[in-house]
Amino acid sequence: MKPESAPAASTPVLWFFAVVAGALSAGAVLGFHALIAGVEWLGTGYVGSMVAAAKSLPPWHRALLGTVGGLLAGLLLQWGRRWATRGPAGAEHLDYIEAAREGRVDLNNRTTLARSASSLLSVSTGASLGREGTMVQLGAWFAAKLAQFAPLSEQQRNVILTCGIAAGIGSAYHAPVAGVVFVLELALGFLAAQTVAPVLISSATAAVLMFGLVDPAPLYAMPTVSLVPSTLAMALVTGLICGGIGWAMLDLVARTRTAFGRIKAPALRLGLGGVLVGLLSAFVPEVWGNGYSSITHLLQTQPPWTWVLLVLLVKLVATLLSTGSGAIGGMFTPTLFVGSTSGYLIAQATSSWLPAVSVGDPRMLAVVGMGAMLTAVTHAPLMAIVMVLEMTNQFQLAVPVMVACGVAHAVSTQFGTKPMYGNPIEVHN
Repeated sequence: MKPESAPAASTPVLWFFAVVAGALSAGAVLGFHALIAGVEWLGTGYVGSMVAAAKSLPPWHRALLGTVGGLLAGLLLQWGRRWATRGPAGAEHLDYIEAAREGRVDLNNRTTLARSASSLLSVSTGASLGREGTMVQLGAWFAAKLAQFAPLSEQQRNVILTCGIAAGIGSAYHAPVAGVVFVLELALGFLAAQTVAPVLISSATAAVLMFGLVDPAPLYAMPTVSLVPSTLAMALVTGLICGGIGWAMLDLVARTRTAFGRIKAPALRLGLGGVLVGLLSAFVPEVWGNGYSSITHLLQTQPPWTWVLLVLLVKLVATLLSTGSGAIGGMFTPTLFVGSTSGYLIAQATSSWLPAVSVGDPRMLAVVGMGAMLTAVTHAPLMAIVMVLEMTNQFQLAVPVMVACGVAHAVSTQFGTKPMYGNPIEVHN
């Protein structure tokens, strides 16, 4: 590995490594997808939608699989921590977001692998968590390994790490521009001239590979929805409500983690979380997985509001249990699920209680709610706006999504709750 004082490489060299980092991140996303499919098949005999897999099993099988998966994930995490302490870098766990903010690329190899393996078991057996967080973690890790051995300066190595994060986000969510905004708004908190071009190149590289090898369609394909005269007013209301729900969700996550934290052994914590989520899934199979299938069903159809409300409440409890128990996984997609269902229910309630107000297609507010809720839990409105529009391809909703995200950010930041990932701007201020 080159010394930290290595001279800065020329711009074309930096761009070359940005391309490689983008390809590695896309490969990490595809590889983790394949591993999830394999474990899912072993446990259920089904590959594809987690909700469809859950519905294909009898209730006792869903409960048992969640229990066994949680216990094994906890045992693996517990063993992995001991394994990590015996390797280089000791017991230190440096999150990829923290590494980007601190200008470091020394991610702990053993910790990363152990946490990724534990996450694989959790998300493949029904935990109500996002699989995308681990995908991005692996993309960042591969980029960090590349940076450590590349003939680059210390600052340029950190640029390559941010490239891996952006490409990972873009690959996982089919939202390459959002991946760029994510690292600039959340990882760095500012626009750095040296960073922008490599990050754009890396995210674009990953997008080309994902669109070519997987599917160029948006992650949440849905019919085009039209604006109505009340759209902006309803977006404002949605932003207010989702801002409050987002704050409450963060607070409940913190309280649940504190409650589970009384159990010191990770295996017992995750096992208990798996038992409880498994029992919930025995009655409501839609709680399985990150919520992607349920969001897709909501955006492509117009399900009854009673079904949406039931799934929202039970899914929220399942997400709190999975996250609170310490299971490794992301909160992005579960947050998007809460936002989409909340927006949809706001539209349905308005139509029923205020029939004089034309809200149009309720799926319009579902999209708006996704952006507002994501803003509320991340305090990153720019990233949320771009991500939701890219994921749904509903760019005609740009203004109402902006209104809702702005209001949600104003509401959620008034209570002092620490946002998901933290926020470098808020920290520095």
